[in-house]
Formats: sequence, C-alpha cells, structure tokens
Amino acid sequence: MIGRIQKHARERLNFVGEVPTAKRLLACKTFLRLESAMIRMRHDAGESGLAITRARSAMIDVMLSHLFNYAIASWERKNGHLYTPVALLALGGYGRCELSPLSDIDIMFLFPSKMKEAAIKPLQEHLTNEILYILWDCGLKVGHSTRTIDEVFIEARKDIQNKTALLEARLIAGSESLFDGFAHTYKAYYTVEDPKAYISARLEDQKNRRNKHGDSVFLQEPDIKNGVGGLRDYQNTLWMARVKLGISEIKELGAQNYLRHNELRDFQRAYEFLHRVRNELHLQKKRPTDVLDLEAQPRIALGLGYTNRDMLGRVEQFMRDYYRAAQTIYRISKLVENRLALTLEKPSRFLSFREVVRSRRHERVKRIDGFVLRNRELSSETPNVFREDPARLIRVFRHCQSLDAQMDFALQTLVRECLPLITRRVSESIDANTSFKAILDEAGNVHPTLALMHELGVLGRFIPEFDGLTCLVQHEYYHRYTADIHTLNAIRELDNIFTQAEPITLKYREALHETPEPTLLYLILLLHDIGKAKGIQGHAESGVVIAQPILKRLNVSPENSELVIFVIKNHLIMARFWQKRDVDDPNTAAAFAEMVMDADKLRHLYVHTFCDARGTAAGLWNGYKDALHTSLFRATLDQLIHGAALVTHNSQRLQMTYQDLVSKTIPGISQDEITAHFNLLPERYFIHTDPAEISLHISMVNRLLKSITQADSVGTLRPVIEWKDDLNRSLTVVNVVTWDRAGLFYKLAGAFSVAGLSILGAKVISRSDHIAIDTFYVVEPGRGIVQSTKAQEIFARTVEEALVTNKDLYPDIVAQARKHAPPRYTQPSGGEILHASFPPTVEVYHELSMQRTIVEVQARDEIGLLFRLAKTISDHGFDITFARIGTERGIAIDTFYIENAAPESTEENARLHVLRDALSAIITPADNAAAAAI
Repeated sequence: MIGRIQKHARERLNFVGEVPTAKRLLACKTFLRLESAMIRMRHDAGESGLAITRARSAMIDVMLSHLFNYAIASWERKNGHLYTPVALLALGGYGRCELSPLSDIDIMFLFPSKMKEAAIKPLQEHLTNEILYILWDCGLKVGHSTRTIDEVFIEARKDIQNKTALLEARLIAGSESLFDGFAHTYKAYYTVEDPKAYISARLEDQKNRRNKHGDSVFLQEPDIKNGVGGLRDYQNTLWMARVKLGISEIKELGAQNYLRHNELRDFQRAYEFLHRVRNELHLQKKRPTDVLDLEAQPRIALGLGYTNRDMLGRVEQFMRDYYRAAQTIYRISKLVENRLALTLEKPSRFLSFREVVRSRRHERVKRIDGFVLRNRELSSETPNVFREDPARLIRVFRHCQSLDAQMDFALQTLVRECLPLITRRVSESIDANTSFKAILDEAGNVHPTLALMHELGVLGRFIPEFDGLTCLVQHEYYHRYTADIHTLNAIRELDNIFTQAEPITLKYREALHETPEPTLLYLILLLHDIGKAKGIQGHAESGVVIAQPILKRLNVSPENSELVIFVIKNHLIMARFWQKRDVDDPNTAAAFAEMVMDADKLRHLYVHTFCDARGTAAGLWNGYKDALHTSLFRATLDQLIHGAALVTHNSQRLQMTYQDLVSKTIPGISQDEITAHFNLLPERYFIHTDPAEISLHISMVNRLLKSITQADSVGTLRPVIEWKDDLNRSLTVVNVVTWDRAGLFYKLAGAFSVAGLSILGAKVISRSDHIAIDTFYVVEPGRGIVQSTKAQEIFARTVEEALVTNKDLYPDIVAQARKHAPPRYTQPSGGEILHASFPPTVEVYHELSMQRTIVEVQARDEIGLLFRLAKTISDHGFDITFARIGTERGIAIDTFYIENAAPESTEENARLHVLRDALSAIITPADNAAAAAI
C-alpha cells in the first residue's frame, strides 16, 4: 500500500528545480483527489477502519515529505547549506497514523535546543510559505507549531494536552538524528518525571469527559470520538500505559498481564469497528463531526453494509453493534484504569498486578457464602464458587448490596465467564428469585446493583425478556438513551425519591409511603418498557403479556401482580391526560378517577410517571409539568377518597374564599364587585384559583370597567395586563383582562410570539358579562422567567394593535421568530427520515364524560403555528375556552377545548369535520411550505 502511494507520489510530486507554487498546488490537489478516491474504494469494499486511517496518514506523509524536501532544497538554492537541522513531526492522531477523512492534521517543526527565535524565524517563514499554504489551499485543516527541543519540554510541563500530543510524535521528514535524540529524551522524561501525576490527571480528564457526554455509552446520538466508550477511552488507556509502563503498543498490555488475550482481542476489535464507523460518518458529511446523529444513522448503516430493507430494522442492527463495541471499550478501559490506579502508589521496585493482588491477601477478611470480604471489596474463595451453586450468580449481587461492597476485578471477570451457568433452572430457582426480590426491596439503593448486573450481563441472562431491551435504540424524539439504560435511569430516579430531601422528591416519597409496599415500584419500573422488545408501538400492551410469566417466576402475590400489570398497561396515560386536559376542570379528575379506580394504583402511577420522564432525558421534566402532574394527582385522589362528598366540600370552600376576600378588603373594591365576580363565573374557577389570584383578577376587572368612563371608545378596547414571575416553576404568569371578542385567544397568542416569548399553557375563561380573564404561562426561549422589559413592552403594544386596529400579526411573528432562532426542528434535505413516530395529526371529538369538544393537534413546530391554528379555529366560528400548549424537541402537541361562538349554530358535527380538514391543511408539510413563503 505505502509502496503504491510512494510510486504515485514520485510520478506527481517529484518537484525538481524551481517549480511555481501554482503547479505544485495543482499536483498536490490531483494527488489527494486520486489517492482519496482509492482509499474510499477500499473503505467501500469493507477494509478495516484502522487500515483506512493508516492509508490516509500514509498519503499525507508522502505528500508532506515531498513538500518538505522541496522547501529545504529551495532554501539551499537561495541561501546555501542549511544552517541548522530541522525535523517535521506528526503529532496526536496523525502521529498515531489514525487520520479519518475529516480529521485535523497536527504537525510540528522541531529545531535543536538553544536556537534563538530570531535565528529560526527566516527558515520558519520559508517552510510556512512553501508547505503550510499549499496544505491550506488543498482544503486540509492543519494545526502547526514550531518548537525547539527546550520549548517542547516547557510546553509539555505546562499543559497535559501538549504532553499527551507529543507522546505519539513521529518523524515525517527532515533530520533523523535530531528526532531520535528528542524521542529518546522525551521518553525518559515522561516515564520518570512524575508518571503518577500524569495518570491522575488523565483519570480526572476521563471522568470529566464522560460526565460531559452523559456518563453513558447508550446515548441516542453518541459521540464516536469523545463519548463514553468512544475512541478517546481507548486512546487514554494507551497514553496512561505508555507513561506508566513504557509500552508503545496496546498489545503489550497482554504481555505485562494487565489484559487477558480475549480482553485484548475484544478491545482491539471494538476500536477497529469504531474507526470504521467514524470513517463512514466523515465520508458522508461535509463538515467535521463525530456525533452519530439520528438523521445520519440510516445512511451510515447502509454504507457499512447493513442491508435490512426496513430502515428502522437496519438502524437497530447497526446501533446494537455500535453500542456493544463502545461498551467493550468502556469496560476494558475502566479495567485497565483501575489496574493502573492500583499500582500508582508503587515502591521503588515495580510490582506487577498479580503481586499487588497477592499482597492484599494479608488484610483482615470476612468469609460469606464462598466469598471473601476485604475492606468492602468482595472476591471469590475459589474459581468454582459459581459452578458449585449457580444461584450465587444472583446472590453475589445481594451480598454486595447488603454489605455495601464492590466486586473486585477478578470476581467481575469470573461472573462474566460463568454467565452460561444462568440457565432456565436458575431463572426459576426459588433461591435466586428470593435474592433478586431482596435486591429490589432495598429502598434507595437499587440502581447501582442492577446497573452492575446489567453491565456484567447477568440481568439479561436471569430475565431473558429484559435482554431484548439491551442496546435497543428507541426511534422517537423523547428518549436520549437506549431502552435498557432508560429503564435503569428511571430506577435511579426512584432511588433519589427514597434518599434525597429535595422538595420535588418529598411529595413523591410521601405518596409512595401511603401504599402498602412502596418498593414494589422498583419491579414495575424494571418491567414497564419490557414490551419494547416487540416494538415501540403498542409496547404497553405487549409488556403486560411479557411481564405475567416473570411475575409468576418471582412469586409475586396476585394483588401485587394486578397492580404491576395495571401500571405497565397504563404507564403513559397520566402524562398524556394532563398534557391534553384542563387539570383545573373537576370533570378532568372525575374522568381520570373513573379510569384508575383505586388510590394505590394512582399513587404508583403518579410516582412512576415522574421517574419514567426524568429517566428519559435531561430537561424533559420541569416545574410547570410537575405542577400539572401533581394537580391531576391530588384532584383525582380527592375524587377517589371523598367521591360525592367533594360537591359539598367545594361549595363550602367557595363560600370560605368569598368570605376571606370580603373580610380582607381589596383596596378600591366594593363588596358588590366581589359578589358580582363570584356570581358571574363558574364554580371551577374558584376551586382552582387561589385567593390572591382571584383578588388580582377582581382588581383588573375594576380597572377595565373604569376605563369605560375615562377613555374614548377606542381606549375601552385596550386590555389590562399584569406580569408575575413564578420562580418555583421557572416561568412567568401573564394575566390579561379585556372585553371578550371573536379571535381574542389567537391575537393574544400572536402577540406573545411577536414579543419572542414561548407559551407553555393557557387558561381562558369569561364572565357572563363578556369580560375575558385569560392567563398565560410563558417563558423566554430556553431561559425560564421573562426578564426582558422590552418583550413586555412589545407584547402590550402588539396586543393593542391587534385588538384596537385589527392588525394582521403573522408577518411580525415570522420576522421575530426568524430573528431569534430558526425552527427548532427541520427536515433533512434528502434521504430517509429516521423518525416516523410523530406523524402530523388532528383529532376533533366530543369527550362525553367531560362534556367537552376537544381539538388535539400534533405537528412539526414551526414559525407561527399556534397563531395559525388558533386563528383557524376562530375563523370557523368556535371559541377557545382552554388551551394546553406543548413543544418537545421540535414537535408541537397542542390541545384546545372549543365551543360554538354562536350557541344557536346547527349541524355542529359537519362544522367540526370542516374545522378538522382546515387544521390538517395547516400542518401538512406541502401546505406549510407554501404558507411560509407568503
């Protein structure tokens, strides 16, 4: 391979005598184009990832050598014999001969020690002009530096990244003797000068980098280079071993007993695979990236030879292989890290890993069930501990949990090797299942144990049904993790409920403690998504079928089994209910209570929904959602516990609120005004509106009525607006009181858009004297409460323009939204689209139990969507009495309660069909594009 590249370079890059820069540039571009095409052909033919990166490195090596030699010859023709040796070095990934198609090329011009900057500068400028400018004009991204040997050591001591980049320095061209002297001196430096500090710094860097990338291999869109289990984990292992042990290749870890033969083989194979994935990603992208995003995954899978005709099946096969490779790299890199860390405190004589383990046998020990406990670390007494009793493969995890101990590396390895012993007989064993249930019963401390069981492969062997979730990509927007890791994350959230004293967790802990068996929720969470092994669609129903035999094996009581099955079957329903319903409406709680039927089921569903959402993706849950969720829970619990008594209770509560407001005396408000307010609004308003807010509304109504006598006819159309920050929910509440009129909601919604604010939700209600009291919950995009006074001024001005002069707000909405940011979700320009889980839909129907007409819209979020939807509803003769506005990762999920603007309207069903068609036209992509062009 290298011989062929060198032959082609001699034909195209053999610059003799004075050769114009333009001619050399053209020759380099042609060489790169032809050789890159050959490398691409080899990649497409299935050649290994490292072979491709090395071929690209060799291509750059050869071209740089010719350019360097020409530059030196050119210097000597003009200035005589070179006055100092100089060497051209490859650093970093290029130094390792690992150049992916869009990788940076890091090089360094090395000069001898004691050379002065002034002496180096003329030659440095000449090399830059003759080499670097050509590389840049070829479109290559080149990082470069010029150092003397003295400066190299200064920079290495100053910064760990510089020290690391130089570990793999390699000579490309120039003085061999200069490079050899540097390489020998540098190796002596990094292996002797405080290797412990270097390894500690690298371990800290590993920790920080992994935390930055979600601390999980199983992200939906992993970073191939820097993510957990990515290429950097492997490379960090090599760097630390190079400094600590003086090795130059990863395979030497086997010779020094740091890795077994099979571990080393798996490590290298996984690294090869990730390089192949990265090469394909770079070849398909026009800009450097290492993120395996959702849009790219179908094309990457196809390019790598995954030929399943079903796109989602193809991606699933590919991503399973990716996760397994990344998990292997992560696991083995952690293994080496821990083994290197064991010997950080080494004496002057080197101790092998085996000697370190042998020395620990003299520590004080405790023996239990064939295992040995030393200083909270568990090891096996004999290699046959699991063969003697395979149920110990489950029991050992219970021992670790109850003893607050960690398995040592040898025991973890032994567990992996003995996985075939977990047969159906073990899965059905009373002993093993008793241990497993005991693990799930350890409130606040379940996740670490289950996570280790999963990492070592035990969980999927013991519960084969769970293995179907392992590395399972979830093809929808909400989930950031694979199905198995999402499940474990949800269990970690339940641990937090039992252990943390945060206000948000205390109420969930209190709800669980009201149930007979609070820890039963661990089992529910473990099984709630198990149906996804059969497919995302209908997974709740599939989960019921799959879970039933598991519950029987675990000997779960019939009562508890019924509860588990209920929550699995309905685990999505509570969030969907408050996302689409007015939780302040008593009919909402009554309808939900009729579905749930039992207070304990409600409590488990309440806490489960919280854990499920928090375990899905960071930021998916917020204070606003938590308030809606808790409001529905409490109202439904009241319905289930008190039932018919609620009517009397609510009536008494309304009367108490009235008396309280009268007794406190609202400044400037007479008792008659308070009485009128109570007579002109429905009971549900007073049940779910606190006295302070009622008082505010009464005052705002008073101000509106005064404007009739104090302003001209146009002035009476101006609304009264009040802004209030809700720090607990991280949003701003905006109350608007004005005369009710057709299209009021869409005009107010449009004004918020013009002001650059996002609506999270709205409550719309009108007094029987046609005074509208509208409450909006808004945020600055991505920034919580509204801190911009300018936004408030723009909203007030825009509302007045819309209500008084009937101004069309849509052009301003488009202009403002484009100024702030593009739409949060855009379709790929071509090719397959991975996600089909959120097709645009419109549903318009009567909800008989709640006596409501409901419009539900699901669509790709875009500029002015809410404004257009609300305006269309108004144009078709309907008023919006309630709105729930939601946007998740670029998908709008909006719900409206509507009623006839004219009560005497006939043929309502036909009109609803017409409305549905009109709304559907808005969210149809082709029509969206046409509308956006207006």
